[in-house]
Amino acid sequence: MQTLLQQLINGLSLGSIYALLALGYTMVYGIIKLINFAHGDIYMLGAFWGYYVINYWHFNFIFALLSAMLVCAVSGVIIEYLAYRPLRHSPRIAALITAIGVSYFLENGMSYLYGSSTRSFPQIIKQVNYHFGGVQISNIQILILVTACLLMILLQLIIKRTKMGRAMRAVSVDPDAAELVGININRTISFTFALGSSMAGAAGVLIGLYYNSIDPLMGMTPGIKAFVAAVVGGIGSVPGASLGGFLIGLLETGVQAIGLSAYKDAAVYLVLIIILLILPAGIFGKNTKEKV
Repeated sequence: MQTLLQQLINGLSLGSIYALLALGYTMVYGIIKLINFAHGDIYMLGAFWGYYVINYWHFNFIFALLSAMLVCAVSGVIIEYLAYRPLRHSPRIAALITAIGVSYFLENGMSYLYGSSTRSFPQIIKQVNYHFGGVQISNIQILILVTACLLMILLQLIIKRTKMGRAMRAVSVDPDAAELVGININRTISFTFALGSSMAGAAGVLIGLYYNSIDPLMGMTPGIKAFVAAVVGGIGSVPGASLGGFLIGLLETGVQAIGLSAYKDAAVYLVLIIILLILPAGIFGKNTKEKV
């Protein structure tokens, strides 16, 4: 029972980071039906920005987190403006290939500028371990979980309670009708990219604290797993992306707990296949009919 509880705590901490990443995938797909494969590399940019400002500008955790969110939000808007907006009315495969190209550009650009070696993320917060009935939880894990949950609640409030959130929902349902009633499509899509990218930036700083190391290719595997989380939860569904992220985190730590660490990635994709066979639209997704 103690082992189960320990892995539950570890899984929730890791899953909260996957959930933040998955939210960016699901929001962008919900608005413009694009799978933004460069999203994992925005997360990498957030981690490197946090590393830089903590080491050289001596920011504390809060300012490092907020500045990483801001920088990644701006990066997301620039990527959307330069790479995706010109292809908005092109075949989807063109935008998909462009997203893969942007991903490689960011990865190789960071490798060229800063080297491909792994760097130790500065531990700005001293780790303190708490023990409850044989179960260990650190203050870092609590911080990651609380921060991620607060950001997810804030995101949900923005989507449900603000004017821009209503515009996002309108564009996701019918962009043409939304434009007819005066919604600025370009601004709404840019805001969506900014919002999703800021979540990825926060996840980058949190993962640096969690694993204590960063590198230019660190966004590749978590980015794909976050995409899997978004699909499992129902791509286009914000609660589904959050749930999917936590499920993937719990699954990974569960597989590691039974001594199959080498197969944790395979287990994630196996669960994806099983869920899609049973629920093709994901857990919270809706089956929609398309006119041909």
